[in-house]
Amino acid sequence: MWPRWLLLSAQFGILVAFVGLWELAAATKLIDVFFWSKPSSIASTMVIFFSEGNAITDIVYTFRSTIMGFILGTTLGAVLGMSFWWSRNYASIMQPYIICLESIPKLALAPLIILVFGMGLASKVAIATALTLVVSTLTAYSGVQAVDRDQEKLFYSLGASRWQVFTKLVAPSCIPWIISILRVNIGLALTGSIVGEFVASQYGLGRTILYAGQTYEIALVWVAVLVLSGLSMIMYVAVSSLERYLQKGIVR
Repeated sequence: MWPRWLLLSAQFGILVAFVGLWELAAATKLIDVFFWSKPSSIASTMVIFFSEGNAITDIVYTFRSTIMGFILGTTLGAVLGMSFWWSRNYASIMQPYIICLESIPKLALAPLIILVFGMGLASKVAIATALTLVVSTLTAYSGVQAVDRDQEKLFYSLGASRWQVFTKLVAPSCIPWIISILRVNIGLALTGSIVGEFVASQYGLGRTILYAGQTYEIALVWVAVLVLSGLSMIMYVAVSSLERYLQKGIVR
């Protein structure tokens, strides 16, 4: 394994080479600047975007809807999935509906959600929640199914109530399953927020990308995509750190 500094140098070198070749190809007209833009134009547009545009407003708007959808979808899905433990009949009745909801392309429902919740933040949160809810539910239910039945019998034999079995055995057993889905959910929540902004929104990075595409401002499209990539990396790293922290707490 190479030292970390060497890996970082290689990564940085690839990035510099890619940007340099892109700029060179644009200067020599090997690529059409109208369709692909060029790094120098993107850099100047980036400066204008942050100094004169609504960069902070758009970033905060997308971030808020993503985080709210992530928290709501993960929490509600985990509670719903663990609730299946209480009754096998209830689980059997609800499971086909959950699977059906999972198979539906929820992004196709975005226009309907916009009509119901409006063009504001609520509709973006609703789409982000819809994308994360089902995944969290199925993951938590898998955790419920993996609970050791012998341990359940042991708890009951020692006089534990059903609530005590749930809080002392089932819920702790499901927590690692729920934690494992956090990194996936943050990506799904971000996707839901961006799709909601594509459909109808006054703010957000998705709205900026859509507007720039419609007005053929390709440099602005790249700027919004780069900012969105940076935001997604920050959230992914934060959620990964949270996941490691929670896993250490479980181990202890």
